[in-house]
Amino acid sequence: MFEENYCSMKKKILVATGGGDCPGLNAVIRGIVKRAYQEEGWEIYGCIESFNGILKDEVEIVELTPAVVSGIHVKGGTIIKTTNKGGPFHYPVQQSDGSWIMEDRSELMKKRFENMGFDAVINIGGDGSQRISLALCQMGIPVVGVPKTIDNDLSCTDVTFGFQTAVQIATEALDKLVTTAESHNRIFILEVMGRDAGWIALHTALAGGAEVCIIPEINYDPAKILEKINTRYNHNEGFCNIVIAEGATSLDGKITGKNPTAIGDHHIKLGGVGDKLKFELEQLGVEHDIRVMVLGHLQRGGIPTAYDRILATEFGVKAFELVKEGAFGRMVTFHRYNISSVPLEKALERPNLVDPENNYLVKTAKGTGIVFGD
Repeated sequence: MFEENYCSMKKKILVATGGGDCPGLNAVIRGIVKRAYQEEGWEIYGCIESFNGILKDEVEIVELTPAVVSGIHVKGGTIIKTTNKGGPFHYPVQQSDGSWIMEDRSELMKKRFENMGFDAVINIGGDGSQRISLALCQMGIPVVGVPKTIDNDLSCTDVTFGFQTAVQIATEALDKLVTTAESHNRIFILEVMGRDAGWIALHTALAGGAEVCIIPEINYDPAKILEKINTRYNHNEGFCNIVIAEGATSLDGKITGKNPTAIGDHHIKLGGVGDKLKFELEQLGVEHDIRVMVLGHLQRGGIPTAYDRILATEFGVKAFELVKEGAFGRMVTFHRYNISSVPLEKALERPNLVDPENNYLVKTAKGTGIVFGD
């Protein structure tokens, strides 16, 4: 638990991890702390459950020392917890009658931030979290953003940590499905993450040798998928593997999912598009055995790959250096093998989506015979 220390002359940084977890978050935290302790006069604190730690009636903030972060770079998740519900501008508060309202606690956060003697915030998160970063900056709170999105859908950075690990997990799953599909003459549909961007599905399909790749950027025609399936069978002998992103849509343009039920959560819970595709194919007369595998949160967990550990550490080190320089209102980026930064406004201008016409990976996939359903 955080204890206020008004006599300390050290500069204090508050670190938060927001949104869904992904491999590499702990490596970022460790990078920040390790870099900070190369200097004199810095202290690093973790805000538990994103900004909830400073917004709760009982503040929950912990000091992050080299001893605390020792060895955490190999662990998935985040030692300071995370959440994708609420936030400083929409904090869920339960009323006496049991109902819930969203309360703007941004001014309370600013007051506590100042009273506790913090000098800066490093906010690690995706699009939603960085929009909060920008809004806090506009209120006068010094913030540096670190991009975190397993979908790799943030612009201005070539790649985000956690993405490569997710692709590795999905590819290993597809490798296993290929042998089962071949053994049983089956069609396997592997549903992977990707709300608006199809990067995980695209990389997985290429790496795993899928016959069909379905991404949110291209509305798929089930009839086109059927044409590809038919080329894979000689009577009843053959198999076919399909990778589909959870945010994919067929010709009707409707996403597949359920409305959120958790308090403070406004995101549609995607899932079921693999089953939808199975139904569509069966309606078209496919008689081959079709099985659906949903990876879900398996892609978020586990040990980060060496690549993601290194990238995340680079992001953490750079984030501290931006704070030290007073370069607030910026987000760390990885561009053409250089670690740099851009203004938060620029980072949020547009999402990083797959370009169906010009992306070299799409061209490579089509060049190997992969069908996208268009």
